[in-house]
Amino acid sequence: MSTMNTARTTRVAAGALAALLLLSGCSSKAKDDDEGDKKGAAGEVKTGEGISGKTIALGALTDMTGVYATLGKSVTQAQQLYVKQLNADGGVCGYKVELTVRDHGYDPQKAVSAYTELAPKVLGFAQFIGSPFVAAAKPRIDGQDKGLVLPQAWSSALLGSPYIRVIGSTYDIETINAVDFLMKEKGLKKGDKLGHVYFEGDYGESALAGSKHIAKEAGLTVVEQKIKPTDNDMTAQVAALKKAGVKAVVLSAGPRQAASLVGVAAAGGFNVPIIGNNSAFAPQLLATQAGPALAKNYWVASPSLPIGADTAGAKKLVADYKEAYPKDSLDNGVVAGWTAAAAFGEALKKACASKDLTREGVDKALLTIDALDTGFGIPQDFTDPKAPSSKESVILQPDKSVTGGMKVVQDPAASTVAEAYTPSA
Repeated sequence: MSTMNTARTTRVAAGALAALLLLSGCSSKAKDDDEGDKKGAAGEVKTGEGISGKTIALGALTDMTGVYATLGKSVTQAQQLYVKQLNADGGVCGYKVELTVRDHGYDPQKAVSAYTELAPKVLGFAQFIGSPFVAAAKPRIDGQDKGLVLPQAWSSALLGSPYIRVIGSTYDIETINAVDFLMKEKGLKKGDKLGHVYFEGDYGESALAGSKHIAKEAGLTVVEQKIKPTDNDMTAQVAALKKAGVKAVVLSAGPRQAASLVGVAAAGGFNVPIIGNNSAFAPQLLATQAGPALAKNYWVASPSLPIGADTAGAKKLVADYKEAYPKDSLDNGVVAGWTAAAAFGEALKKACASKDLTREGVDKALLTIDALDTGFGIPQDFTDPKAPSSKESVILQPDKSVTGGMKVVQDPAASTVAEAYTPSA
């Protein structure tokens, strides 16, 4: 999700960013307190930060130019579409909603700068791409800002916050469901070795916790290959996994790494099933040299049905998105963006009904949503901040013949191991 320009590990970077965020936040605290608890223009509705005149400002911290550029573009455009439709329907409590977008390019310094800039100005964030960056901001979000953040990040390290709410299964749960699929459908069995290629930092380590957990439960051995977001050539990783004799591979990285890993494996005759976490694919890959190999031997675990799902909600979103962005392709970033925007929108509507559009009011409103259905197969339950909104995953397979380039091979479900598992923040 430009790429990271530091050789330090993401964990170290996240720690440094957290310190910067806390320092940079001090100067805005008094101003935020002074502006809080205002009366809004719409009757007796209570308002605070992020609401000025007739506008509710929401932030979007995205990646339009880095590792997850295709995802970031789709997420952002889907959210802009949601906001446009919401405003066309009258907005919220008489206010129009405005999405303020900043591209951090998956660069840690840009991410902290963008958050620091927008935090005093917006009611909350409908988008924040990058588990390490959200984790870095977490102390300030929980400590002084207390604005709702619905990230496009699924690290279990983000659980437990009443303000940062993970939509869908966290990476550890998603990986448990992915490995369960490999065992039930792709021949992986007790005693086998399971390869796991993963980004250093919160994303990869959360996913690794899932593979280690189900490996212990199922009698597998995990062979680890840790990489950086700047590592795009997976030749060495494929060689190491092949030498180790792994029978299947989990990939917790980005689309570029997926194309390389699957393509190199196919070229070298290493024909084991490979499954990625939800952010490890983009349909644009099907037009590359790795396309045939991806269609044959790659699967993706997803927190929802794909954009091409056969549901009324999905079909309407496809039609609306095509009309709004006729030159852009459809992918699951559209689903992720729309779902987060819809969840924030529902929280705003409920907060409006309670006549409290302050940050606290919106946070409380989200806690009342226990079965949000945006048309993509999995109802989302936000009542428990310590838990992700779902433990279910859908297993998808690349297919260039379908809308969005992904077809469903296993419907939404949570494995027995996932149901019994409790993520640790």
